[in-house]
Amino acid sequence: MKVYVSADMEGVTGVVDAEDVQPPGRDYERARVLMTEDVNAAVRGAYAAGATDVLVNDAHGPMRNLLPDLLDPRARLIKGRPKPMGMIEGLTPEYDAALCIGYHARAGILGVLSHSFMGHEIEDIWLDDQLTGEIGLFHATAAAYGVPLALLTGDDTACNELKAWDPTVATVPVKFAKDRFAAELVPVAEARESIETTTTAALSRLLTPERRSGPRTLAVRWQSASVASHLTAIPGVTRRDDRTVTVEADMLHLYRLFNLFLRVCTAVTSNPPYC
Repeated sequence: MKVYVSADMEGVTGVVDAEDVQPPGRDYERARVLMTEDVNAAVRGAYAAGATDVLVNDAHGPMRNLLPDLLDPRARLIKGRPKPMGMIEGLTPEYDAALCIGYHARAGILGVLSHSFMGHEIEDIWLDDQLTGEIGLFHATAAAYGVPLALLTGDDTACNELKAWDPTVATVPVKFAKDRFAAELVPVAEARESIETTTTAALSRLLTPERRSGPRTLAVRWQSASVASHLTAIPGVTRRDDRTVTVEADMLHLYRLFNLFLRVCTAVTSNPPYC
């Protein structure tokens, strides 16, 4: 059994503030350890379920947050950026399951450090007219590969967001949002034990995801009209209004194209992706 892990940071055990997740924040180095140990809990759970190979993709911000010397040595690691598929880099149809560790709710939801890919530049994302963020796009793209999303960890709002997309996916809330920068934390040891045991249970009852064929429509509403204007230089991209662009393609092409959107936005606004 081959297992793919995408590791974000905002939904990691104990993390609540931008100082925790953005270098050189005063608690960033400590949060890197917390992130690595959450991933290790999932890796242990995967091997307990019979995994023979685990690939971890560092999917947050600079994408070099996980500490290789502390990472479970049975796991392989993709580190750094840019990557054509960003948060889902390395995932292929060869994998039997995908795990999302440390994920957060989409922009506009009152969850811990909630946003969609960038700190402020993206206001809303729609996939076939359904509001989404990083969670929904990951779920849809994994399904397009034929890989079931087995588990997600994060705060309770992130877990609820995924359940609205797919109630069959296991979730582990490691904190409960009080506001965007405040949460009631699950004790660290308890959270990691839950990640490990829930991963093992989830991988023992995998379901085949529904694979939708044909084109899908992605729409992104940006804070800046300038970003939307620049994106129309990409063939197939049109403007719905001054700040909203739309494009139609198969899901795998859409996800790759969306990562190009992020790079264009970074160049136009000089704001790096936040993820």
